[in-house]
Amino acid sequence: MGKIAINFYTEDVSYTLKHKRGIRQWIYDAIIAEGYQLGELSFIFCSDEYLLAINQQYLNHDTYTDVITFDNSEELKTITGDIFISIQRIQENAKTFKSSTFQELCRVMIHGTLHLLGYPDKTKAAKIVMTQKEDHFLLLNTYLA
Repeated sequence: MGKIAINFYTEDVSYTLKHKRGIRQWIYDAIIAEGYQLGELSFIFCSDEYLLAINQQYLNHDTYTDVITFDNSEELKTITGDIFISIQRIQENAKTFKSSTFQELCRVMIHGTLHLLGYPDKTKAAKIVMTQKEDHFLLLNTYLA
């Protein structure tokens, strides 16, 4: 198999993702398990302020958030997208939920990926399904064991 087209970038923060190769494979495996193919996926780690500006500019939301997903897919059952993640928000949420920054980051990375796979989270019922899917794939992440 060739290189998996999942890339990691940073904007205005200094953050180094641990286990890049393994995380890339884990996300790829989740995509395949859901019956999709991977086009190209970019994770962009940034600050609260950077993500707030994106939220304001593109979604007309004036709130801080941990993740914003842009679906750039053009082919059916092939996902291509950009997932922006606030490292500051992840660190805060990790404290709130008493988990590690790495564990919270993995949850948010799979959350954004699940959005690209067609899972919404706007209703209570949809949030339950989303959380179940997150938990399922987090259990498959050997780096969280």
